[in-house]
Amino acid sequence: MRFERCRMLFGEENFEKLQNAKILILGVGGVGSYALDCLYRSGVNDITILDFDVYDESNQNRQIGSEAVGMVKVDRLQELYPGIKTINQRMNMVWVAEFDFSSFDLVIDAADSTMVKIEVAKKCHKKLIMALGSAKRYDASKIEVASIWDTYNDKLARKIRNELRRAKFDKNFTVVFSPEDDKCKEKGSCVAVTGAVGLTVCSEAIKKILNNAK
Repeated sequence: MRFERCRMLFGEENFEKLQNAKILILGVGGVGSYALDCLYRSGVNDITILDFDVYDESNQNRQIGSEAVGMVKVDRLQELYPGIKTINQRMNMVWVAEFDFSSFDLVIDAADSTMVKIEVAKKCHKKLIMALGSAKRYDASKIEVASIWDTYNDKLARKIRNELRRAKFDKNFTVVFSPEDDKCKEKGSCVAVTGAVGLTVCSEAIKKILNNAK
């Protein structure tokens, strides 16, 4: 039975909450693809993913589905995860402003654009789980979950905090980040961290679904 062990773990009532949850994942690269895999295997039925990229060879060290070099990411992931919904769309400020997030129970932000992440936070902070910097690191044991305002030693988190303060935005939302010092200057990456961030995001999503649905 496909989800027998999930049902054992969560209990029938809680598993039904997971099945009924509606989740949007923004970005399905090294972090978002692992969040997708985890949610899909945990029984979430209604998952929408958004990305605009195609796979290239450099993605193969960290992204699920990336063996299909040249293929549109959301199309490949829809093949791997039948039943998910896809949006092949470039995220920008206009898209965030116009998109209706209201029908989703949770929004997972695994996007790369700092300014887009900031606008997403302003628009749907109550249902947001944001993944922060995971490149330049290889120690998965350093990963933490916190409020955006409690993050430290993460350049992306600092920039987001500063921009939110400038916008006089003081609302709280959950982030997954790593305070590990950068191990290189370029955007080197290791799936031990990018994948673990995605799995941690999934864990937080499951907890929120179960706690919020009580």
